[in-house]
Amino acid sequence: MLVQPKNQLMTRFPYDQFAKNYLKELLQPLGEVETSRKVPAQIREIDVYFLPSLQSTNTIELGLLGKFAAEPALVEPFRNAATIAEIRSCINKLFDIFAEVKRQAKGDKTRLSESELPRLWILSPTASESILDGFRTNLDEENWGIGVHFLGDYFRTAIVVIHQLTCTEDTLWLRILGKGRVQQQAIDELEALPQNNPLRSKAIDLLLSLKTTLEFNQNIDDEDRDLIMRLSPIYEQKLAEVKQEGIQEGIQEGIQEGIQEGIQAERRNVIENLLQVRFGSLDAELRGITEALLALSPEEFTPLLLQLSREEL
Repeated sequence: MLVQPKNQLMTRFPYDQFAKNYLKELLQPLGEVETSRKVPAQIREIDVYFLPSLQSTNTIELGLLGKFAAEPALVEPFRNAATIAEIRSCINKLFDIFAEVKRQAKGDKTRLSESELPRLWILSPTASESILDGFRTNLDEENWGIGVHFLGDYFRTAIVVIHQLTCTEDTLWLRILGKGRVQQQAIDELEALPQNNPLRSKAIDLLLSLKTTLEFNQNIDDEDRDLIMRLSPIYEQKLAEVKQEGIQEGIQEGIQEGIQEGIQAERRNVIENLLQVRFGSLDAELRGITEALLALSPEEFTPLLLQLSREEL
């Protein structure tokens, strides 16, 4: 039995959870996203299982990731380079899903073509030539650019080597899941996006959550520390923005409270002046009337003060 070292599992977990949450947030507007999906055949999980919405056409802003989301997909992100065994395990999960989808189609008495089966996207920060050759992968640069290595057609699988992707906006959302300098450059590009970009805000929030998780982790390496350092200025800026928003909200609330207090004070002054004009002085009984009249608008309390007797008031 192959057992992963404990410290390796502990190191991978924060990134694994980050990648699942990150992909879920980005893909959710496009269709149905399920993370940690159980495979019925065995106790195994698919990191991200995606089914596109029939109504959604919003794939352009996600670039290459949006292109992946144009069809049913299994997405398996790796923090470290995917090994031969890990790639085989991903393919096994895909075949289990094929069998499940086929059974459902048979039960529904519908015919299912090969093109309707989900495709597996293995996201690996790097991959050696020997691994790519061993799985007999091929590029389709005209349609997918460099870095996307397809296995044979019937495998419906591609190994996405993130470090090989071109540094364009089209690949940004995948390079965020890269490692080292590739990820750091992607974070630079993410920061440079317009402040009102909703995906920018979501990605930064998830990265800052990852930073917090890593800081509590005892088993971090130099790359983890570099990532924490890179995210620290963003965290400080975010903290300053939250403080400023809180101050602004407090000022606005204070202004509103001040306006209301001013209105109440002015109304009280008008009521007391009218009572004094009519009855000479304000005793405890008339002051009690003042409090009740404050609940009314000037249009309501003015005729009452001018027309009613003390007893009627």
